[in-house]
Amino acid sequence: MIKPKIVMVGAGNVASHLAPALSFSGACEVVQVYSRHIESALALADRIPGATATADVGAVIPDADIYLISVADDAIAPLAEALPKGDALYLHTSGSVGMEALAGLSERYGVFYPLQTFSRDVELDMAEVPLFIEGSTDEVESEIRGFAGQLFRSVYHADSDTRKKMHIAAVFGCNFTNYLWTLAAELLARDGLPFEVLRPLLEETLRKAFVNSPAASQTGPAARGDRRVIDGHLSLLDGREKEIYSLLSDCIMSRRSNK
Repeated sequence: MIKPKIVMVGAGNVASHLAPALSFSGACEVVQVYSRHIESALALADRIPGATATADVGAVIPDADIYLISVADDAIAPLAEALPKGDALYLHTSGSVGMEALAGLSERYGVFYPLQTFSRDVELDMAEVPLFIEGSTDEVESEIRGFAGQLFRSVYHADSDTRKKMHIAAVFGCNFTNYLWTLAAELLARDGLPFEVLRPLLEETLRKAFVNSPAASQTGPAARGDRRVIDGHLSLLDGREKEIYSLLSDCIMSRRSNK
């Protein structure tokens, strides 16, 4: 079986995990990395056997089988327009952009969206990351699923509306939660305590959320309707921290009163 040749368009956090993982899985041959910044392209290409690097979109290999675009959402369409045209498969990795952003390039296009938070220097087992795909036709989607399944254990169909809602859920569950952890770490640091003291609590909270559901696992003063404790906490806070604490407490208590 001939491996498809892939050009990785982008060298950011997602691409830095995705390109090497695809290459070493044997699912495809990553032949080139493009980035506006040659240093980034070179750094990623150096991790992939046989891959070259370029910062010139005009020098992107014209006969690749797949162009996998992993750049900022607002750069997807204009960058895609500058890529070589042909019978290749064009994919992007965004959860918020419809596949129609690639519709003018070819009849074969789609989405290749891994649902995970990516940091360039943090190792991940990509096989455990759920992948959401969409193809311009059933045949194209079957092709995407075929090579994706050689790396990802869980591959799902998700159309544009579903992906957008999933992305919103991920922002609530990951990005907003991490911001709250940041506030918690800052509060602890003021009294010389490390964020690590919350590890057992956070790990147990996450475990219960998956065992029982998040709603069934809600605890704390707002879940009990304990106004005395809430008011005591608010008296120790000010500014944005106080606003957030008050808003979230009200939201939790409103759910409690509606039960």
